[in-house]
Amino acid sequence: MSIYSLLPIHRQPERVRSWCNSFQPTYFTGRHYVRWIAGGVTFIGVLWFIVLPSLFGHGQHLGPPLHDFGPPPSRPDHHHPVSLESPLHEAEDPPPRLPESPSSSARSDAVRDAFLHAYKGYTQYAWGYDELRPKSGGRADTFNGWSITLLDALDTLWIMDLRDQFYEAIPMVASKSFLTEDKFAPFFETVIRALGGLLSAYALSREPILLTRADDLGKALLPVFNTTSGLPMYAVNTATGATRKGWNVDAFWAEVTSCQLEYKYLAHLTGRKDYFDRVDHIIDIMHNMSSSTMDLYPTQWSIKEGTPTNKKISVGAAADSGYEYLLKQYLLTAHAEPRVREMYLKSARAIIENLFFLSPNRKLLYVTDTNGRTVTRTFEHLSCFLPGLFALGTTMIDMPPGDRELHEWAAQGLAYTCYVSYADQPTGLGPDEMVMDPWLVNDGSSGLWIDHVNAWIEEGKPGGVPPGLHEPPPVKGEGTRDYRIKKNDYLLRPEVVESLYLMWRTTGDERWRERGWEIFQAIEKHAWTAYGFASLRGVDRETPAKLDEMPSYFLAETLKYLYLLFLEEDIIPLDRWVFNTEAHPLPVFEWSQWEKVQYKIPF
Repeated sequence: MSIYSLLPIHRQPERVRSWCNSFQPTYFTGRHYVRWIAGGVTFIGVLWFIVLPSLFGHGQHLGPPLHDFGPPPSRPDHHHPVSLESPLHEAEDPPPRLPESPSSSARSDAVRDAFLHAYKGYTQYAWGYDELRPKSGGRADTFNGWSITLLDALDTLWIMDLRDQFYEAIPMVASKSFLTEDKFAPFFETVIRALGGLLSAYALSREPILLTRADDLGKALLPVFNTTSGLPMYAVNTATGATRKGWNVDAFWAEVTSCQLEYKYLAHLTGRKDYFDRVDHIIDIMHNMSSSTMDLYPTQWSIKEGTPTNKKISVGAAADSGYEYLLKQYLLTAHAEPRVREMYLKSARAIIENLFFLSPNRKLLYVTDTNGRTVTRTFEHLSCFLPGLFALGTTMIDMPPGDRELHEWAAQGLAYTCYVSYADQPTGLGPDEMVMDPWLVNDGSSGLWIDHVNAWIEEGKPGGVPPGLHEPPPVKGEGTRDYRIKKNDYLLRPEVVESLYLMWRTTGDERWRERGWEIFQAIEKHAWTAYGFASLRGVDRETPAKLDEMPSYFLAETLKYLYLLFLEEDIIPLDRWVFNTEAHPLPVFEWSQWEKVQYKIPF
């Protein structure tokens, strides 16, 4: 089938449009037929609008009672109706619709303008390619040439009420094939960016072609699960089904445990049992492991055996979204899967008790890694998703009051440290990695936060503020910050502003918005280029160097969270939508009875 047949006739090329027009009927074209039809229509109109109302009285409705549901949802002028290419199960619980013109502010408008600048640069200089080169105006295929920036930005277009740009992008998505013979698609990144982006854009817009393409991609990625343990391989050739490992290890824990949101929602939309079974089997493995030996999961795993291959525990690059998806699976399926809630709460408690530390002088609360008995004191920008996750958990799920209070303290203290790592720098932007200073007695536990909290409680809570929550002011001079910078890049990452957004939404504390505004202004000042926005090197210098890269997640996550932070209206309520780890909101849904039977979900 030609791709042009998917478009309305006025958008088709001339040769296709003329073929369609050639099938116009020739009957009912004579003048006498036209007169009879016109007269009949006139008679019926007079009868309906004049005679019938006089019989029944003014204001009476000739039909079922009317209800005030408000105006019907309007469609943009450039709507592209497209038929599904495969029969898919339509979910019975459509997601809530977003307002088309949400109440904005000067700050949210400024973020929207920044997004438009970056998106315009991509469409003008890198359209059809994966990412824009923001310094040179060039383009790069970093993810199989599947236009990853476009797929990642679709839902942001919709959320920011950029409907013309959204519908202009639909033909590109409609023409997309995910069967690439000469390249391997990295499973984790493809799922969170491309599959998550398509599913979110579909949930928001209800454009059928987006679900069709998501289904195409979901099926093309399935060969990664053809392993002895069922844990997914690193990458797959979507045309041949061949798979391969990546990096220098079999698999990182985050990469094998961050596909459940996307595939479970896709299973709900399509009725394809394989989608659910493949990803829930991973939860089986982790649940059995948690029940027997651990609440925290090592960062490296054997795909053959389905077991850990190292002893490093982290919430950073190799583990972060795995913990995130434990909570968010439970939220996405309307609390239908209690075992992932149990796993999340046990892991959260273990993280707080084993990975949270205080710095020795400023008493900054941070989260780090352990390798056996060794505490690395490394604090990653990527770990700054955690305060937002804890804040979300305290708001959205039941937990013992003592745990809730502890989670709230951990969220507040860690979120401030994430912010102040920005505010300390001359650029106002935070480094990618820091190493925190040791305590004088560096026995690996003297700075353990939970020990300080327990001691404070035993002493009667002097001062009323828990350790790590005093929020010391930013320090511009080196030597007194309690850390040294290990990697001084700012890669346009979203984790800090993500947590600022979630802290604002869950607490209502305006300070989180003010801190977010500082960060946005610093991005505008230092990362802006004539073509878009650039990653930076040297946040600890007055003038950092620009790198020739603009990751797709900058449009998918960083600017989206900043926009929502400053928007006056809560258009993505946290009790009705769940963000995947790439900030693609998916609607909360309930499994039907037949689905619960099919997938063995408790009633």
